[in-house]
Amino acid sequence: MKHDRTVRIAWHLLIGLIYLFLLAPLIIVLIVSFDTRPYLSFPPTSFSLISYARVLHNPLFLQAGKTSLLIGGCSAGLSLVVGASAAFALVRGHFPGRKSLQWFFLSPMLMPHIVLAVGLMMTLQPLGLLDTLTGLILAHISITLPYTTRIVSSGIAQLDRTLEEAARIHGASPWQSFCRVILPALRPHLITGFLIAFLFSFDEAVIALFIAGHRAVTLPLAIYQYIQFRTDPQVASLSVLVVLLSLVPIIIIERLINLRRAVGG
Repeated sequence: MKHDRTVRIAWHLLIGLIYLFLLAPLIIVLIVSFDTRPYLSFPPTSFSLISYARVLHNPLFLQAGKTSLLIGGCSAGLSLVVGASAAFALVRGHFPGRKSLQWFFLSPMLMPHIVLAVGLMMTLQPLGLLDTLTGLILAHISITLPYTTRIVSSGIAQLDRTLEEAARIHGASPWQSFCRVILPALRPHLITGFLIAFLFSFDEAVIALFIAGHRAVTLPLAIYQYIQFRTDPQVASLSVLVVLLSLVPIIIIERLINLRRAVGG
């Protein structure tokens, strides 16, 4: 009995150390974000919210933030439409090559982002879409489509087909059955797919380095450009704000369907 208790204590201590190791960089960035000195250093000598105020009045970060929100919203919406359509075909359809098509939609998840970024750059350059919002949206759709397809596919697989049959028996047309039975049942998965796609698009940095430039600058790219010439607590404050913003979709997803179900686990 005593041995089992010792093992449990050691196990919980190990888990706590692992979490502390993973959260240590974020904790340090959070503490540094309150520093008043014009350079990054740890530990801070004094604490203030001045860096957060400067971030919220920095035109570079504000414009890049608006661009990231626009690109994230557009790419997540389009990715959801395409991913949901593909999910219905992959789950409900029966046609040759269906398994291969499933792997095709999931392939960007298996490819290193830097390789995908180089391929997208070489594809978009002849089309004149480099350093444009359109090019960035198309590039972000390519990395978010696997997630929307997988999440909506998981929801469709869990649907009770008898509800659709009951609606058809009571005179509902296929379109009415889709709007009044299928869509309400899939609403949590659709919202989850959109939020996860938005989150991946908003935080994407590698592809932005290859696709964006001076006209279309996303927030991760703006941070990268900023720290090339300056290192002050504004970067830490902005990083904390981005983390807090990223937590909002995660909390919503967890309340709708937990993250394990969201990815089809």
